[in-house]
Amino acid sequence: MRIAYLTGQYPRATDTFIQREVQALRDRGLDVQTFAVRPPGIEQLVGTEQHQEFANTTYILPPKLWDLVRFNLSLLVTAPRRYVRAIKLAVSTAQPGLKGGLYQAFYFAEAGWLAQTLKARRIDHLHNHLADSSCTVALLASSLSHIPFSFTIHGPSIFFEPRRWRIDAKIQAARFVSCISYFCRSQCMLFSPAEAWPKLRIIHCGIVPEKFAPKTHTGTGHHLLYTGRLANAKGLPILIQSLPLLLAQDPQVHLTIIGDGSDRSALEAQVNALNLGSNVAFVGYKSQDEVRDYLQQADIFVLPSFAEGVPVSLMEAMAAGLPVVTTAIAGIGELVEDGHSGYLVKPGDPVGLAAKIWTLMADPAQRQRLGNNGRQQVTAEFNLHREADKLSQIFQER
Repeated sequence: MRIAYLTGQYPRATDTFIQREVQALRDRGLDVQTFAVRPPGIEQLVGTEQHQEFANTTYILPPKLWDLVRFNLSLLVTAPRRYVRAIKLAVSTAQPGLKGGLYQAFYFAEAGWLAQTLKARRIDHLHNHLADSSCTVALLASSLSHIPFSFTIHGPSIFFEPRRWRIDAKIQAARFVSCISYFCRSQCMLFSPAEAWPKLRIIHCGIVPEKFAPKTHTGTGHHLLYTGRLANAKGLPILIQSLPLLLAQDPQVHLTIIGDGSDRSALEAQVNALNLGSNVAFVGYKSQDEVRDYLQQADIFVLPSFAEGVPVSLMEAMAAGLPVVTTAIAGIGELVEDGHSGYLVKPGDPVGLAAKIWTLMADPAQRQRLGNNGRQQVTAEFNLHREADKLSQIFQER
């Protein structure tokens, strides 16, 4: 079976879960060909996996204008009724206003290029990750080519603008929708009729447990770790505010921050303003192997986010046997059981965050207990082997 995987940018350092899913499906005998609307920045190619996927991915942009024109003309000539129906779909799902219409025209042109390319490659199914602009391209390409499509919806940002991105129309047109959590599925139910709910399938993002060596905890846990985008929505300003409270208890506390993003300079300024330069290290993007090394060196993983789906960074930390401190929001409760496999704190509360971190820093037995339980939980419920089996089976259903 030939499956095309589409997303806005691929491969990115922050989207390792897509890369793992693609490889797991290939291991199960599916021919998965990767497409993206545009290539990522070179700074995103941090490991051999990204470089390999980058070399084998087909990019729609930057386009050759002649190809856009002739591919769309070919679709119009060979299947005029289908082409007109796709135009009507594009008009009905466009964002409001002149700007929205202009963007939709671009998406339609990209979809024509993609549809013709998929047909030439004899693709059986088109699957999209993330439900925003690239999913609009997938929706229109499916209409133009008559190739069925599906998509994985993550959240949370897509649920802030569900009508802008016409989640309702995408769910209606898709053969199935892969929801990464029950919370995500419930949000999709809000924007789709009850007869469409059976399409909404739970497929977790997953980890490969055997790639993570479990941590043995001893002594005081000085080393905190965060992995992810450097964005205020991840609660990093709250984590930084909690550090002076922890340093009053233990001057050896150190936080390593892996990743990059739009708010990095502001976060670095906050660290400097609080005179925490010797206690916080911003190390940028790291490869999957390097992240696993950092997990082995850390004592506690902290993610005080304001908005999440089900974070893969938490899964990786739990797979490595680290106790996690995170916030009780969205789908996180489906991954972390408070007091059993980690601690859940109120979002936006540096005092409460510091208190839970200090409880773990001072108690290696508690770190070991939560770490062991967390590893067992992700191995049982967020195991890529099992989730890839489910997804592979769904792709091949008729």
